[in-house]
Amino acid sequence: MDPSDLGALVTLDALLQTSSVSAAAGRLGLSTPAVSHALARLRERFGDPLLVRAGRRMVLTPRAEALRPQVHEALAVAAQVFVSPTLFEPETLDRTFTVSMTDYVLAVFGGALEERLCARAPNLDLRVLANAVDDPERLRSGETDLAIGIYGQLPPEMRTRPLITDRLICVVREGHPVVRKRLSIEQFTRLPHVQIAPRGRPGGYVDDLLAERGLSRRVARAFPYFRVALETTARADYILTVSERIARALGPQLGLRLLEPPLPLEPFALSMVWHPRFASDPGHTWLRQQLVEVTQALDHPGARRRLSASDPTTGGGRKRRPRRSS
Repeated sequence: MDPSDLGALVTLDALLQTSSVSAAAGRLGLSTPAVSHALARLRERFGDPLLVRAGRRMVLTPRAEALRPQVHEALAVAAQVFVSPTLFEPETLDRTFTVSMTDYVLAVFGGALEERLCARAPNLDLRVLANAVDDPERLRSGETDLAIGIYGQLPPEMRTRPLITDRLICVVREGHPVVRKRLSIEQFTRLPHVQIAPRGRPGGYVDDLLAERGLSRRVARAFPYFRVALETTARADYILTVSERIARALGPQLGLRLLEPPLPLEPFALSMVWHPRFASDPGHTWLRQQLVEVTQALDHPGARRRLSASDPTTGGGRKRRPRRSS
């Protein structure tokens, strides 16, 4: 590799991240003409314009869009060469971590994690984002440091580790006029449902199981948040199929009754996912270890570890039993 290649890579990353010659120049501490000349050389080298004008702004070409995460990742890896290894002490960790997860995670083990982080790493800041279909891409780009959820087929470079398992149960409000001690399949298909869809897509595992039996249900309300779904079910005559751990944690105080579902619903596993560039990062490794330790007792034997390709949160595929929206 020619030494000038690394400098060109830095310039290319600034251009791809900002989509602007002047903004890239500001980021690099160079003049706008110097970056403009560098862009001309990069265009010749790649045989692609990389940045093209769209009205008053510049936009990336498809080739540039494809290069953007690769270049950013390559620079992040290169930067680690110049980091001097030191003895890691969580008490001195002064860093912000961005984590994708649902309010389910926060309700089930967020409290235990919070106590641990406050006691052991008081200067660590945590920024939580909702799970999204593009969680893997956000990890690749560095927008997030860690994702916690249930995923289907992930990019091959991603690292994963199961954290907890759970199972699905049904809840209805106390005093429901139809559902008594037992929930029948006839009631399940006839009465309106609340659905939790953290990534915003309809359908899912329960609907697929019903379809296999020639049945369907009416989803009257769909929310991305577990607590909102539970609170809505507590106020109206709905059925909610939800993770058992959060139902037991919040259900009694909301006036909800827990019932066995009239379908054979298998346990599922919740995992954390991260990009391999953080595999040896001391702070990232320490945070992952805290998550493992606060969740080590929360397990169901034989739980499924990933969504199937047919689940709507994975973007499609062949029809098999999915494992996310309930």
